[in-house]
Amino acid sequence: MIFEKDLANKQLLVTREFKAPVEKVWRAWTEAEQLDKWWGPRPWNAETKTMEFKTGGQWLYAMVSPAGEKHWSNVVFTAVGTDTFNYTCVFSDENGVANTEFPAVHWHVAMKRESEKTIVNVTVRFDDLDGLEKLVAMGFQGGFTMGLNQLEELLG
Repeated sequence: MIFEKDLANKQLLVTREFKAPVEKVWRAWTEAEQLDKWWGPRPWNAETKTMEFKTGGQWLYAMVSPAGEKHWSNVVFTAVGTDTFNYTCVFSDENGVANTEFPAVHWHVAMKRESEKTIVNVTVRFDDLDGLEKLVAMGFQGGFTMGLNQLEELLG
């Protein structure tokens, strides 16, 4: 896995290779029942309240601790293509109302087939450097890496 901070452009760049067909990897990123199996770091798990994967659609989900504590996020899909999609994610309440104490995060996910593998390139962009640094300080790299490792297990 490649994880780079691009401070000049206020973004994080992540590249990960999976030994699975692109169609299977795409479903794991775009279907709620699949996302709930791998999104987020153990021992937490994702729990989808609603999801409509299309341009203008949303995914409202909670990260749930082993004790049942819930931290909500609201994702709005801003563009959906055949091998890429974009979304903006905010921490929120259970109704999707943004928590403005945390930055909005703009994601671009691109997948490409390479023989029997799929290469996933993720660009995570921020409105300002403070937002990037805040998310990194919260453990974004470790948590996202754990989630991608769980995705690899799921695709296994």
